[in-house]
Amino acid sequence: MADNEYPKKERKSRGKSIEVCGYPLSIFFIVVNEFCERFSYYGMRAVLVLYLQYFLLWDEDFATSIYHAFVALCYLTPILGAIVADSWLGKFKTIIYLSIVYAIGQVAMAVSAIHDITDTNRDGKPDDLTFHIAMAMVGLCLIALGTGGIKPCVSAFGGDQFREHQEKQRSTFFSVFYLCINGGSLLSTIITPLLRAQECGIHTQQKCYALAFGVPAALMVLSLVVFVAGSGMYHKAKPQGNIMLDVCKCVGFAIKNRYRHRSKQFPKRQHWMDWAEEKYDKLLIAQIKMVLKVLFLYIPLPMFWTLFDQKGSRWTFQATRMDGDFGLLVIQPEQMQTVNPILILTLVPIMDSVIYPLIKKCGLNFTPLKRMTVGMLLAATAFVCAALVQIEIDKTLPVFPSSSESQLKILNMGNNSVSVSLPNNEPFTLAAAQASDTYFTFDTEQINVSVGSPAVNKSVQLAKGERQTLLIPGMINNNWLQIIDLDSKPGDGKSAIRITFNLNNNVQTCQYSKSFGYGSSYTLFIPNDLVIGPDCQESITVIEDVAPNSVTMALQIPQYFFITAGEVMFSVTGLEFSYSQAPSNMKAVLQAGWLLTVAVGNIIVLIVAKVAKLPKQWAEYILFASLLVAVCIIFSIMAYFYTCIDPEEIEAQFKKTTDDDDDDDDDDESKRCNKGAEMDKGNYKSDNDQYKSGRETKL
Repeated sequence: MADNEYPKKERKSRGKSIEVCGYPLSIFFIVVNEFCERFSYYGMRAVLVLYLQYFLLWDEDFATSIYHAFVALCYLTPILGAIVADSWLGKFKTIIYLSIVYAIGQVAMAVSAIHDITDTNRDGKPDDLTFHIAMAMVGLCLIALGTGGIKPCVSAFGGDQFREHQEKQRSTFFSVFYLCINGGSLLSTIITPLLRAQECGIHTQQKCYALAFGVPAALMVLSLVVFVAGSGMYHKAKPQGNIMLDVCKCVGFAIKNRYRHRSKQFPKRQHWMDWAEEKYDKLLIAQIKMVLKVLFLYIPLPMFWTLFDQKGSRWTFQATRMDGDFGLLVIQPEQMQTVNPILILTLVPIMDSVIYPLIKKCGLNFTPLKRMTVGMLLAATAFVCAALVQIEIDKTLPVFPSSSESQLKILNMGNNSVSVSLPNNEPFTLAAAQASDTYFTFDTEQINVSVGSPAVNKSVQLAKGERQTLLIPGMINNNWLQIIDLDSKPGDGKSAIRITFNLNNNVQTCQYSKSFGYGSSYTLFIPNDLVIGPDCQESITVIEDVAPNSVTMALQIPQYFFITAGEVMFSVTGLEFSYSQAPSNMKAVLQAGWLLTVAVGNIIVLIVAKVAKLPKQWAEYILFASLLVAVCIIFSIMAYFYTCIDPEEIEAQFKKTTDDDDDDDDDDESKRCNKGAEMDKGNYKSDNDQYKSGRETKL
């Protein structure tokens, strides 16, 4: 359609029509805006769960719960954003206002991670966590409102910029748009963990969560600035009313009317939605029936997302107990999440151009619903792999004391060997400047320790649930000192470190250096008779309190492969299928329903994390895998009895006449669907629609 063919009202909102290589210039602002926004979201989310545990000092289960509550909220707010955009503000203003909210939320997260604000004693730890927790919770709520609210608006707003004769360009735009989503996700998941691993602070240097949140905040501000810069070029369609509100009103009236006529004197109707016929058009009712049919099929789907989104929580915690040293490359725990977008960009074209055509040539009937079933089984397989990896990790973990136990290690600080006797243990000899090989476990709070010959007996007070080291001085009769050791494996994905110190007697220098592994804890003992010189490091005793991580992060790659392959088969195919089964004016309703399954899936994680309380993490992985297999069986039964429809054909029949009986057509359609035959209409979409549905997994 030429410029002069647009109605006057539309031309006023279209802005200056500038084209570059056949594309509206305005879409370049939208593409850059989307890249920056996705970088901001996924960059913040990549380090979020570690921030909750190691900065706010929440335990692993509570940090996991907050993380999944945030993700759930991000997938609930798109419904609100769609209603506001379509019924009130329009897409442009909705994106502007909610992006401002979004940017404020990111800035609040960055401020919440500055430890110097409340670190009055300058020990590197916040003295008042209340301020940091309050800022973090406000920030997360604002981010969830912002990212969810603009989610259904940006892609549709980009599509509005094209005219009818630019279908090819529109299709290319959506492909580039999708690449920006995954590109922003990939780069941010690589960069923000590196920023977090840096040390920063005004008075005391600590892990730089403020920088890891600050860069995404800057990208969100940049995203907003870029979007506003193109304001004069945009076509800004006015709000036309929200179909979701109409659907809700129609469903509400049907339920209310059915309740009013619940007496047996009123004849039953074929479908409960038919009780809305007194007020609403039969075509709308038929369209809602089609949507409800697909939404019913959605009921088992949240369980897939329950497993899928744990790659950002439980799997990240798992990686903190693994070795990320790959030789030339050192991987931070949260950077393992980059395997997912890399595999998505690889597997989607392979599935579309190789796997599916090959299966079809083999004569196998691999229908969309069967693909989704296989995708769920692949996700369950991923969690079985995660359980096997966890078992290998558990083999390397030290045995820490329970809440009713205490552990004690003995360190001989003298120059001569001493004999040591502990309750319920065989006497042993401890060499000079050496420590006992292991920690001794006791279930009492006070023990008698006998050292030396003649023996010196002393009563030692222990602390329940803690590890301690007892320092025996060279003069045994002197005071014995107890120091508290780590009672858990060091986390936070700490990188391998090298500690070097110099001892100088103004004549010679003693240089000592040692590399420590990930997640390890050591005690270095310098004897008082140390002879400073080139061989002095041989006299320094290194005591390993906690062994370093020895299980390589490479073992997580299989579980990421299976979960990503499951995502491609489940998410992409599921959206394609449900999109084809929805009426033309209710695609957004189904999109909202699909996003709701993601939210419910994350809520399930909250429930399981709080209720299950399994003693072993691998057992929780097996539990989730078993639940998904059970749900998969239910879904496969529902899919077997599902009757495929052609929405365009049904709508055409209602538009032609509302009294036609199409039961025979439905029976024939059912046979075709159950046989897996592809329908001529609706089952597959144009390139444009393909992006809006199946390829929007990261959006």
